[in-house]
Amino acid sequence: MLVTMDGVRAPRSGQVRAGLAGVVACALTIAIAELLAALLVRTGRAGGTPAPLLAVGNAFVDRTPRWLKDWAVASFGTHDKDALFVGMALVLVLAAVGVGLLGWVRRRLGLAALVLLLALGLAAVLGRPHAGLADALPLLLAGALGLAVLSTLLERDAQAASTGQEVDRRAFLRLTTMTAAAAVVGAGLSSVVGRGARAVAASRAMLRLPMATASYDASTASLDVPGITPFLTPPDDFFRIDTALVVPQVSTADWRLRVHGLVDHPFELTFDQLLALPMVETLLTLTCVSNEVGGDLVGNQRWLGHPLRDLLARAAPHPGADMVLSTSADGWTAGTPLDALTDPGRDALLAVGMGGGPLPVEHGFPARLVVPGLYGYVSATKWVVDLEVTRFDRAEGYWTPRGWSARGPIKTESRIDVPRPGDTVRAGTVVVAGVAWAQHRGVREVEVRVDEGPWQPASLGPGGDEDTWRQWVWQWQATRGAHTIQVRATDGTGAVQTSTEAPPAPNGASGWHTRYLTVQ
Repeated sequence: MLVTMDGVRAPRSGQVRAGLAGVVACALTIAIAELLAALLVRTGRAGGTPAPLLAVGNAFVDRTPRWLKDWAVASFGTHDKDALFVGMALVLVLAAVGVGLLGWVRRRLGLAALVLLLALGLAAVLGRPHAGLADALPLLLAGALGLAVLSTLLERDAQAASTGQEVDRRAFLRLTTMTAAAAVVGAGLSSVVGRGARAVAASRAMLRLPMATASYDASTASLDVPGITPFLTPPDDFFRIDTALVVPQVSTADWRLRVHGLVDHPFELTFDQLLALPMVETLLTLTCVSNEVGGDLVGNQRWLGHPLRDLLARAAPHPGADMVLSTSADGWTAGTPLDALTDPGRDALLAVGMGGGPLPVEHGFPARLVVPGLYGYVSATKWVVDLEVTRFDRAEGYWTPRGWSARGPIKTESRIDVPRPGDTVRAGTVVVAGVAWAQHRGVREVEVRVDEGPWQPASLGPGGDEDTWRQWVWQWQATRGAHTIQVRATDGTGAVQTSTEAPPAPNGASGWHTRYLTVQ
């Protein structure tokens, strides 16, 4: 037997019941808040990020220090968001158990702890871009219900503990089960009400893209080398790194692009109006700044879209402007040098197509930016809805205040794809192959060396240009024993890839990719 601060002697099983009460009360609060938020979105009465759980997750991502973000991407890759959701679930369960245990000690402490959790949730919701008071209503209403339920459960638990009667224990368990069932129903309804994916999928399925005024034939562009990265990355295999915990669902009917800021002629564009503009198809390799040397956060594809230089020319930027701040439907921003978007020799696009079809939803449907020569964090805004012409001394993209460089030009890099680690390598002729990239400068040459010997020129693949990667292949006469293979590229300006090793932060990784092999 234990003594609580209320002076009531309670068996240790009372702690278990109290912890359970905290979990089901918090679960009900979250489920009802999510349902109410989904209803507000469905009726068009919420302006900011409506889902409380997503708001909390986004608030965490926004405040993640650079070292933790690098660790998450390096450890989990494209599954970093899955890891965050698992972590959030564990933290919420532990917090809910703590609420119940505090209520077991003294009911007011448990209620105060739940109020604190609600306050943190409200701060996250109201801290999102364009949030208004209406966005606070789901948590306020659900919180009031959750507090009432928690108080009732704790009272029933105390009654069961003080009387020791089986009937009181059964009453507590009955009420707990009903609360848990209500939480499950609320969560299910919120998923159904808030599901915009079906409408967006239907919108995408019905979309017929216009013909491009210029297109690219990549049918014979790839080297026939087993194990080498394909010249064109299948959309399903294309890397995805962004801060969106849940993929934004924007239909073509709802999409609008606002172009404004330091311009003479601000305007808005509907998706139908965008499709009526001249479209070009370009081949472009995208690279994430978080890509380690030899990493796979890079991909090459065909993109269909309208040139951003033409779109911005319509707006007529002021002479002093030097940056475009693009904003995603979920509030994420990127600051892109204006001259990279208006350069007549660079196919920066407001893209609507990828790989011959509409953009996949997770890659920005219905429209996104693709810009040659710049890392994605300063250029590749998905689900783009706003372009503000401004200046670097007046505005910052999402990652710049978090320690990343403001402009983000892509560094020259090369990678060994084959042989892969763990491959059985026999003495004799061994094919060494991979890819190299130096977007908007092009790859002039790739060289390979073994055991720090002389550099040997590799053969470049038939496909690619200055804005894409190039495949390469080299024949090695391998001898038995342990060997080290390194690769480096020379870009179109004649600059050789640096051997200086640097981590991704703050402006991209560098160094020579190295493979260690044992030849049998």
